[in-house]
Amino acid sequence: MKNKLIIVIDDDQDLREGIVEILSENGLEAVGCETAEVALRKIKIRRPSIVIVDNIMPGMGGMAMIPIVKRDYPDVKIIMITAFSTVDNAVTAMKSGADDYLAKPFKRDDLLVAVKRNLEVSKIERRQVSPNIDEALACLANPIRRQILDLLAKKRVMRFMDLSRHLGIEDHTKVNFHLKNLKSHNLLSQDRDKFYHLTPQGEKMVECLNLLSQRISF
Repeated sequence: MKNKLIIVIDDDQDLREGIVEILSENGLEAVGCETAEVALRKIKIRRPSIVIVDNIMPGMGGMAMIPIVKRDYPDVKIIMITAFSTVDNAVTAMKSGADDYLAKPFKRDDLLVAVKRNLEVSKIERRQVSPNIDEALACLANPIRRQILDLLAKKRVMRFMDLSRHLGIEDHTKVNFHLKNLKSHNLLSQDRDKFYHLTPQGEKMVECLNLLSQRISF
């Protein structure tokens, strides 16, 4: 199950480190963050499969963070954890975009069941929303678009001007046209800070293109 990153956000150090330890012992890659602000910076660098976030923390709370993550990374699954478990809290969390809900104190098995359930749902959803292969390949017949995907695969996130500079294209209208085409095929997206990044479908297409390139080289 490696490479499925899970970010755990809780200002309670013991609980945060305990969750990370449990997940790591079960073959999952997990990192902890003490604040939502730190976690959002980490997500920008590498998109996780799951975010586990506490409801009440100093600074931005979990309820405020959830819609931000869902807006920029809708495929990321979010599990809300809280010591104040009520029906109203659960409903509010789900309406904000949470995919699951755990009340403190929760058992080790409850945590693992919730995480594995959301990983499985995520896997099913990726299969269902995968782009039409013929349309995607037709889109990537253009070498500039392939270059854009390759750049984002290496850099993770890039702004418009950085992309244009790396591509060596001064005509920004031309670059924008290619970016819109890739977005329309759900191969890349742009977050609230105007950073472009690959979608899961885009990452999959990069893997396919790399595999095809290796076979052709033989």
